[in-house]
Amino acid sequence: MSATYLVFVVLSSVALLLLLVLRFKISAFISLLIASIYVGILSGMPLNTIMTSIQSGMGGTLGFVATVVGLGAIFGQMLESSGGAVSLAQTLVKRFGIRNAPLALMLAGFLVAIPVFFDVGFIILVPILYALARKTGKSLLLYAIPLLAGLAVTHSFIPPTPGPVAVADIIGAPLGWVILYGFILGLPVAIVAGPVWGSIISKKIVVFPPPDEGLEDVLQNETTGKNLPSFRLIALLIGIPLILILISTLTTVLLNESQLTASLFTDLLIFLGHPFSALIIATLLAKWLLCIRRGMGKSKILELSTKALGPAGIIILITGAGGVFKQVLIDSGIGKMLAESMAGSALPPILLAWMLAAVVRVTQGSATVAMITAAGMMAPLLNEMALSDQHLALVVLAIASGATLLSHVNDSGFWLVGKYLQMNEKQTLQSWTVMESIIAVGGLLLTLAASLMIP
Repeated sequence: MSATYLVFVVLSSVALLLLLVLRFKISAFISLLIASIYVGILSGMPLNTIMTSIQSGMGGTLGFVATVVGLGAIFGQMLESSGGAVSLAQTLVKRFGIRNAPLALMLAGFLVAIPVFFDVGFIILVPILYALARKTGKSLLLYAIPLLAGLAVTHSFIPPTPGPVAVADIIGAPLGWVILYGFILGLPVAIVAGPVWGSIISKKIVVFPPPDEGLEDVLQNETTGKNLPSFRLIALLIGIPLILILISTLTTVLLNESQLTASLFTDLLIFLGHPFSALIIATLLAKWLLCIRRGMGKSKILELSTKALGPAGIIILITGAGGVFKQVLIDSGIGKMLAESMAGSALPPILLAWMLAAVVRVTQGSATVAMITAAGMMAPLLNEMALSDQHLALVVLAIASGATLLSHVNDSGFWLVGKYLQMNEKQTLQSWTVMESIIAVGGLLLTLAASLMIP
């Protein structure tokens, strides 16, 4: 097969995926499976081999992703239902003061989105935005854009949120490095897209919160504040799994470089820092400290855990289908042949990954589908390039960045933000869409810069 034909197969499979999702309104899960079968047939794979690839691709991906996303969803549900997210945001705003509230809200969003889904985090923190806008008389966007930027960056950059977990698993990047670089590169991106852009656009678009229909001022409600878990407790619970995973990654690096000697202690550190162990520990602690000790009944806790797995289910299935797409590309030999044909290309893998994710994102709207599709296409190429773990982590962030570009009318987040911030479509495009694009371009530039500094 010629390189031209291989490129045609891959590009036409993406076109088929978009056609099924956009024109025929078929779910992304089924569409990815159909696109995978299409690639297998056009590449000449025997039909029974295609089915075997689907099974191995689905099983291999879900073995890791389903566990991490499921545990993360339950952990986030405990945090949300206990009022932990509100406590975190309230405390940061009070400590930073009204003048620096945009920065405080960006940090709040950045932390809250680690365990809590983007849309849930935004909805439960919206009352704080309303309260601040009423108190200061300033445009709601001055406070909303920073919060949204913090939520959006973390949702895309930092595990255990589903997107980066799925991409990291598909391309084989260690979560520890993704977390570390997600923080290092994500914070400056969130600052520019949040407080900086928010201060600019809030002067051009002045929107006010909806009329106060009995909603108490959450910043002044002392009774509510006393019933919320403490800021320190929430910060500790969020930090525990991240720190454990980072320690495990560092221990593995030091062992590989002979800086440490293998022992029972190092084995224990690596075991406790595995994403499975770290999230089980965090979830059990959250269950005890946020639920049981605060008087929540066992049946209610079980109900919350079950409820949390609902939104996670579709993400898990889409991720599995992305793993199928990757596996078919590998088993058909297309991935290897494309990698060999691109060996002399001057296009960096980070830029290519970003472009693939951006095209799918802008076309069909879903960041998750864009990330999974781009990861599935990049995985066979990266297998042949033998990149280091650190460079693979940067590819994950490049894909995540590309998948945030130009959120518009085909993205559910576009309508969610517009509705809650009392904006029409033009205002949402001028504020939210630009903010998402700043994250996308800023993430690309920083990942490219970081790749030049890493040996």
